[in-house]
Amino acid sequence: MSLCRHLLRSLRRPSPKSSLLPLAAVVAGDPQQPPFALTLARSFAFSSAEEAAAERRRRKRRLRIEPPLYALRRDPNAPRAPPDPNAPRLPDSTSALVGPRLNLHNRVQSLIRSGDLDSASATARHAVFSSIRPTVFTCNAVMASMLRARRLDDVVALFSFFFNQSSIVPNVVSYNILINSHCDAGRVDTALDVYRHILDHAPFSPSSVTYRHLTKGLVDSDRIQEAMDLLREMLNRGHGADSLVFNTLMAGFIDRGNMDRALELFDELRERCLVYDGVVHATLMEGYWKRGMHKEAMESYQSLLDRQFKMSAATCNTLIETLLKHDKRTEANKLFEHMLDNHTPPSFIAMNTDTYNLMVNQCFKEGKFLDALEVFHRTGKKPCAMDVGCFNNIIGKLCENSLLLEAEKLFEEMPGKSVNPDAATYGFLVDGCFKEGRVDDALRYFEKMVSMAEGAPKVDVGFYNKMFDGLVKAGLVSHALEIFGKMGERGLRPNSVSYEILVRGLCKEGNLDRGRDLLEEMVRSRIAVSPESHGFLLDTFRKAGRHDEIERLFARSAGNFPPQFQRVAA
Repeated sequence: MSLCRHLLRSLRRPSPKSSLLPLAAVVAGDPQQPPFALTLARSFAFSSAEEAAAERRRRKRRLRIEPPLYALRRDPNAPRAPPDPNAPRLPDSTSALVGPRLNLHNRVQSLIRSGDLDSASATARHAVFSSIRPTVFTCNAVMASMLRARRLDDVVALFSFFFNQSSIVPNVVSYNILINSHCDAGRVDTALDVYRHILDHAPFSPSSVTYRHLTKGLVDSDRIQEAMDLLREMLNRGHGADSLVFNTLMAGFIDRGNMDRALELFDELRERCLVYDGVVHATLMEGYWKRGMHKEAMESYQSLLDRQFKMSAATCNTLIETLLKHDKRTEANKLFEHMLDNHTPPSFIAMNTDTYNLMVNQCFKEGKFLDALEVFHRTGKKPCAMDVGCFNNIIGKLCENSLLLEAEKLFEEMPGKSVNPDAATYGFLVDGCFKEGRVDDALRYFEKMVSMAEGAPKVDVGFYNKMFDGLVKAGLVSHALEIFGKMGERGLRPNSVSYEILVRGLCKEGNLDRGRDLLEEMVRSRIAVSPESHGFLLDTFRKAGRHDEIERLFARSAGNFPPQFQRVAA
C-alpha cells in the first residue's frame, strides 16, 4: 500500500531528475529510478488517485452484486469441478441488458409503445442474425405485445423462432407468455405440455403466474377438477398459496352454482395466508349478489377493509368495478378517496389510469359530464402519471356527447403532463369537429397530425378514410381528392373503403367522369368492389344512360380476381 501511495505521489509531482531521465534509461530499467518507470506505465490507466479509487469501489460493488462462481461454493478451498457439458444453459441475467443490447431493447420498446408491432417484431428478429443479438427480455417484450393484441399465433411463432431456432435461452416469463397464449386460444392440453416441459427440462421451476394461466385455462374449458388437481400439485411442490389461483377456482365454482365449495376454498386460503389479494372478496361479493344475498356481500367487503391490507391499484380497481356494477356509488367513492390518500409514488402505487377510467366512465353513464372532468383532475397527495389512453378515454366520451370545447381543453393539457397524443386522440377530435360542422378545424387537426416529423403518431388508412367520409358528407369532395393524392407520400395505399367513399361522393355530385376514372384505377389495383357499391354504381350510371361502359368495366374487373372474389367484383 505504501508503494502505491509513493507511485501516485510521484505521478502528481515528478522530480526534476526523473523528468530529465532519457527514455532509454527508463526502458533499460535504471535501478536508481524504479518508481518513475512504474508510475509512467500506470499513468496510462488512471489519470488521478481519485479515478483509481473510484475504479476499486466499482469493482468491489460489482463483486457484491454478482459474486464470482467460486464464492458461491460451500468450501472455497475445494478443487474446482470441471464444467459439465450436459448442464442446461441459463437464460440471460439483467446484467446482459447493457450497451448496444440495451439500445436495441429500448428501440423495440419504442416501436411497441407506438403500436407498430410488426416493425418491433422485425427489428428483434433481424437482430438475431447480427452481432448484437437480442436478450431474452427483448424477445419477451415482443411476444407480450402480440399477446396483448390477441395475435396468439404470432406469439407461438415468435417463441419457436427465438428460442427453438435461434438458440436464445427462454426464462420463466417466456414460458408463461406461451402458456397464456395457448390457454387463450383454447389449446389447454398444449399449454399443459409446455408446463411439463418446464418441469422436465428447464433449469428453473414454474412460477405462480404459470399456475394462474393454467388454472384459468382449465376452468374456462370446464375442466375444473383438473384445475383443482393442479392447485394441489402447486402446493405439494412447495409453492405458496397464490390467492389469484384460489380466486380463479372460487369463481369457477360460483359460476357453476357451488357457493359452498367456493367458501371452503376461501377458508383454506385464509388458513394458509395471513395476507392475500382482495380480488378474492370481489369474487365472493359477486357470488353473494347472484344469490340475492346483499347483506352478506357488503359484510364480506367490510371484513376486507377491517383487515387493513395495503392493496395494489389492480385490486382496488376490481373492487371499485364490482361496487359500481351493483350501484354502491358511495362505497366506491370512499374507496377512490382512500386510494388518492395512499398514492405515494414511488414508494407505493395505490392507483393508476384505470382507476380514473372507471370513475370517469361511471360519471358519463350517469350523465354527470362536469363531475367526470372534476374526477379526472383529482390528484390527491401526489398526482398519478396519466397516459395517452386515459386522456383518450375522456376526450372520446366528451366528443361523443357534443362537448368538443372541453375535449380541446384537455387536448391542450397533454403536453404539460408529458403525454403525446396518438392517432386515436386526433381521430376523436376530427370526429367531433365534423359532428359540430367545424370542417376547417378538422382539416387543421389532420394536417397537424400528418405533418409531424419524428415521433409523430402512426397514421393508417382508417384515419384517412375518416377524413374522406367527413369531407364528402360536408360536400367537399375536392378537398378529399387532394388528400387522397398525397397518401403515397406517407407510404400508404388506399383500400376499397377509400375508393368507394370517393367514387360515391363524385357520383352524387354528378361528376361521373372522375368517378369512373377513380373506379378504373381501383380495378387496375385489383381491389374488389363491395356488392353495395356495385349496385349503387350500376343504378347511377344507368340513370345517366351510361350503363354499358360501367358494365364493361365490371366485366373486365371480374377476370382480375380469383374465383372466390369474382362474386364481389362482378
